[in-house]
Amino acid sequence: MAKHTVTLIPGDGTGPDVTRAARIVIDAVDAGIEWEVVEAGEAVIDQCGTPLPDYVLDSIRRNRVALKGPLTTPIGKGFRSVNVALRKELDLYANVRPAKSLPGVKTRYEGVDILLVRENTEDLYAGIEHMVGRDAAESIKIITRFGSSRIVRFAFELARREGRHKVAAVHKANIMKCTDGLFLDVAREIALEYPDIAFEDRIVDACCMKLVQSPGDFDVLVLPNLYGDIVSDLCAGLIGGLGVAPGANIGDQCAVFEPVHGSAPKYTGMDKVNPLATILSGVLMLKHLGEHEAAARITKAVDTVLSEGRQLTYDLGGTAKSSEMAAAIAEKL
Repeated sequence: MAKHTVTLIPGDGTGPDVTRAARIVIDAVDAGIEWEVVEAGEAVIDQCGTPLPDYVLDSIRRNRVALKGPLTTPIGKGFRSVNVALRKELDLYANVRPAKSLPGVKTRYEGVDILLVRENTEDLYAGIEHMVGRDAAESIKIITRFGSSRIVRFAFELARREGRHKVAAVHKANIMKCTDGLFLDVAREIALEYPDIAFEDRIVDACCMKLVQSPGDFDVLVLPNLYGDIVSDLCAGLIGGLGVAPGANIGDQCAVFEPVHGSAPKYTGMDKVNPLATILSGVLMLKHLGEHEAAARITKAVDTVLSEGRQLTYDLGGTAKSSEMAAAIAEKL
């Protein structure tokens, strides 16, 4: 059996609870994962002077794969997002967020199966902003041919690997003719290299409306950074919310897998929140490592526990703790 050393970042707030739950399940599937635990976030600021110490980056670069719990980002003050810093430092340019309906999770929709690919390093999230005098603020939107090319090509390659049939580029090129216009032009050029996969483009506001009206029309979406952040949360809402939404940040050298949701500090240490987003992020990690059988077994076990409905956390209508739900999934393995 192949061995894989994986960096584990427990995270802030409920992060330690959900990563512990994910470990219960991943360890039970016996895919040769060995964990190297490193701390980041609020817990290390006083000691290290930063929420993202060098030893965290060194560990990820060494192991090339990490599973991360949510980290707290203060709103309007303090340090800039650790998540954004991680993506920049490791050039994790592709953010992949699947939105797939799960058995037993009550939503307004059935049969949703969308793969969202978000550019992760530029656009307004590059954070190039400043005050203009006292009464105005300016943020600069950066879209490059290089950044657009590699994310669109990543989306088409992922679509091909996953047996998908259509890629839609989402933009606002009707208004932002230079920045989003460049993104769209590049997407159209690259689409010609993949004649086996259908291509279309969608204006972002109309896309959001159609996602709510008929999500079954969509397969793979590729988006610039800001739109990707917003639309991925909309897609999570179609399948039951952020508690069941996994995520991956992938570059050419490293990959970091994490739940989409935040750290929910009010539930810190309560072993209460839904661990599925982190467990399913672990499934994405296993697939990335080539452990496809283990990933499929966990997916099947998750579906079984959800269908039975006996060991579910409060947000799914049950009373189980995070660790109890994880144990139930592990037992199905």
